[in-house]
Amino acid sequence: MLGRREFVAGAAGAFALPGVVFTGGRSEVVVRGTLPPGSPDYVYLPVEVPPGVRELRVSYAYDRPAVPAGTQGNALDIGIFDERGTGLGGRGFRGWSGGARSEFFLRADAATPGYLPGPVRAGTWHLVLGPYTVAPQGLAYTVTVGIEHGPAGVTPRPVYPPQRARGRGRAWYRGDCHLHSVYSDGRRTPAEIAAAARAAGLDFINTSEHNTHAAHGAWEGLWGEDLLVLTGEEVTTRTGHVVALGTDPGTFVDWRYRARDNRFGHYARGIRRAGGLVVPAHPHATCVGCFWRFGFAEADAVEVWNGPWTPDDEVALADWDATLSAGRGRWIPAMGSSDAHREPQRVGEPQTVVLADDLTREAVLDGLRAGRSYVAESSAVSLAFSAAGGRGAHAGIGGRLRVAPDAPVTVRLEVTGAPGCTVRFVTDQGVLHTAALPASGTGGAEWTTTPAYAAYVRAEVRHPAAAPATGLPGALAAFTNPVFLG
Repeated sequence: MLGRREFVAGAAGAFALPGVVFTGGRSEVVVRGTLPPGSPDYVYLPVEVPPGVRELRVSYAYDRPAVPAGTQGNALDIGIFDERGTGLGGRGFRGWSGGARSEFFLRADAATPGYLPGPVRAGTWHLVLGPYTVAPQGLAYTVTVGIEHGPAGVTPRPVYPPQRARGRGRAWYRGDCHLHSVYSDGRRTPAEIAAAARAAGLDFINTSEHNTHAAHGAWEGLWGEDLLVLTGEEVTTRTGHVVALGTDPGTFVDWRYRARDNRFGHYARGIRRAGGLVVPAHPHATCVGCFWRFGFAEADAVEVWNGPWTPDDEVALADWDATLSAGRGRWIPAMGSSDAHREPQRVGEPQTVVLADDLTREAVLDGLRAGRSYVAESSAVSLAFSAAGGRGAHAGIGGRLRVAPDAPVTVRLEVTGAPGCTVRFVTDQGVLHTAALPASGTGGAEWTTTPAYAAYVRAEVRHPAAAPATGLPGALAAFTNPVFLG
């Protein structure tokens, strides 16, 4: 170890860390230090990589002291940038595992999941340490960096998923757009996710690992005529998470900024330039850094339902619903995804069902962007929702029925697979009509209104309330995006 330097550490300022230098023929260096409370979001440990290195290995550990009740303990994330630098935009990005792994390696022909294979070129690399939370005692860490000399090897060209699968033409397709594998903090392999997706009745999935695109090339042989695999990323910042959905394979989206830095718009536009959608994830989640604070001006859709239905989702649904009265201009469609990481979390609970012209990346994203979709707890639940007015005018989910303000409009919902559930029609005034479904769970509901009375109508299918005396509704079985009236 030699010298000390100042390194820009993301949005929160600068921090000094010692550099790692392999002197005297050493092949391993150990660095110890302590990050104080209030450390920057990201601090950089420089590693001077000499020529002729075949493999770079890193392991780390940190103390987890007891803390008082209500106080955050220590949690330390890790990743790496190569000799091309740590500048925002990620030109030198080589991988991220967050807090999911205690060690990783990189070489030309292979790398730990979450990291990118490639030559270990000579120059100054940087380990990025992310003190997610720091205990009052500080965060004492130990980092071990090892190198192995030898021929570099050959980096395989990644094989990315195709842009289409065999569809059914214009039809309703089921997907789960927020999933995690062993390439970030999930426990399932891509093969296990693909099998679970098929078992859940899905037509498409989106790979969305935290802060890395390393999984984009990990699906070879797992897609098929029955399963479209989209590529993306869960961009996990300190002030909210966003799913980059369906981006060009190989697209990396940087995450090292907060809402106060006024940089999100730049990266959101980059997601769209890469052909993807910008989808804020679990916007009312209570985990540290999970609550969405960037606003929704750049959103193409919003993940209202995340995993099994919880109070967080109820708040997200109500917050989204409150925006729909402005639907005469731009509105943001709602989505749902499982965010499944491991058993017993279920892939496809919930799933977004989208009306698309075919089972292709472009058609699926077009349908999601337009809001031609509903969210269901499983493939057992299917909905058909529409509005009809005079002279044969009609509109489906995500559409607008253009009739006079006082023209009668009839909305109808058909449901299958929801035994014991209740239908609710929700408008800009709130819930204006309810109806119980038959015991079989297959049935319909109909209601007549006017555009003057209801600016939009959307449908919910609810399970019985767990505690009826509280007046709170039951968990969702399904809900639709709105039909706008007038």
